[in-house]
Amino acid sequence: MASNRMQIATESEKPLFIPFITAGDPTAEVTVEIALSLEEAGASILELGIPYSDPLADGPTIQEASKRALSSGMSLEKALKLVPLMRERGLSIPVVIFTYYNPLLQYGEERFASVAAELGIDGVLVPDLPYEESEYLDQLCEKNHLSLISLVAPTSKQRMIKIAKRAKGFLYCVSSLGVTGVRNQLDPRIYDFLKTVREASTIPTAVGFGISSNEQVKAMSEHADGVVVGSALVAEIGARQKELTDSNTRPEALQEIKRFVSTLISS
Repeated sequence: MASNRMQIATESEKPLFIPFITAGDPTAEVTVEIALSLEEAGASILELGIPYSDPLADGPTIQEASKRALSSGMSLEKALKLVPLMRERGLSIPVVIFTYYNPLLQYGEERFASVAAELGIDGVLVPDLPYEESEYLDQLCEKNHLSLISLVAPTSKQRMIKIAKRAKGFLYCVSSLGVTGVRNQLDPRIYDFLKTVREASTIPTAVGFGISSNEQVKAMSEHADGVVVGSALVAEIGARQKELTDSNTRPEALQEIKRFVSTLISS
């Protein structure tokens, strides 16, 4: 069962805009401020990445963000505790935790599901947990009203229907093979892939990996119910690291990030 926040967001007629940020990049305090700014700029769901030293899916931009966050002392437990701070400041959109399986295993799957629900988290996405090995975590998430977000890639054709059948919240469509990162051009075969996924899915689809421009957002929005933007946004945060960590210059830096998002999703 999905949380009410997730249900409201995914049932909205408004296209889903799902920004990804790394918890603790550049600091915990700034992460809260960025989350609030993203909601003000039009975010439907926040994907909050847990920095990890051995990521499989992250490209150089997000790896650098993880380094910044880890050097500031961020951890899975500290990242989870940022969410109630966001809620206290007025964040109302769903928050999905993006983490690799090893940190989750070390923390404890049962403990994670219980704590995440208590702290106002709405879902979790674990890119290196295969569908075939995710049933137990899926059961724990359902018990705690969290959505375990499933991913499908162009290589998932033989497994797409069963992945889509058990998917919760929204179905994350990986636009291209390889790690995350800005792509100047998306593979034109993406459109057939998204069409196939949509036909197989009973929940909204969102496409990510490489989306970085208004033109790409518009193009993908015609073939999916939403878009996920990660590296392009994380690069904007990285470019303003100094300004964001200075309380005097932070407000203007946050405004610049909001303007970037507004440009990205304007119709």
